[in-house]
Amino acid sequence: MNKKYKLLGMIIGLVILSACGKDVDDGSAVEVLPLEVELTVTEQAKVGDTVKMEALVTYGDEKVSDADKVVYEMWEEGKKDDSVMIDSVNEKDGTYTAETTFDHDGLFNIQVHVDAKDLHTMPVKQVTIGQGAHVEGEEQGHEHDHGHADGFALHFVKPENAVAGVDTELMTHLQIDGQPLEKANVRYEISSDVLGEKHLWIDADETEQGEYTAVHPFEEAGTYTVKIHVKNADGLHEHEEFTVEVK
Repeated sequence: MNKKYKLLGMIIGLVILSACGKDVDDGSAVEVLPLEVELTVTEQAKVGDTVKMEALVTYGDEKVSDADKVVYEMWEEGKKDDSVMIDSVNEKDGTYTAETTFDHDGLFNIQVHVDAKDLHTMPVKQVTIGQGAHVEGEEQGHEHDHGHADGFALHFVKPENAVAGVDTELMTHLQIDGQPLEKANVRYEISSDVLGEKHLWIDADETEQGEYTAVHPFEEAGTYTVKIHVKNADGLHEHEEFTVEVK
């Protein structure tokens, strides 16, 4: 009988040792690589000329041919709130292309938004059309964009079909030097003729690296201004505003 107990004890011991061995770190942990996007655009063109855009998306040494989303956003300098989106063509070799034309002189920004490998990046470049920017641009009734710090990029995912009294998600992606801007203090300032002189302040949470979200139920239908304030411990202080239509 004692021999049986000793044999059973040895078997249990071997099982425990085997289980412990599986917990040993063998160095095979998956490495999280940066999502890189090389954006190439026509830097100068005439009114009506074709402006070509190409984004080469890589993850480590791998060319990403199956990105979840690649879309180009374009706006004239000082008129970010009037930006337009253009879907890209997946060339199946890691590059995503698009073309556009401009109907007047000016300085335009072209930003590509890329979602792939559960990451988001959004490099931006400028293109000069004709004689470039006009000094009298403010006569158009648009507020000029706040001059951002070098390397800083902000993308507000403007809500579509916002309905009064229903929770609306406010989401902003932030980057610095092409990398997600983490641990920032992001607040949404909401104002409107509907609210009178009252301004609402909503703190955002960093739900993913460089992604800041909040939820707000707009009480009444109308046009609202959403001003995004960004600060961090390194002294960064940026802001940009957008309009949101609520039905």
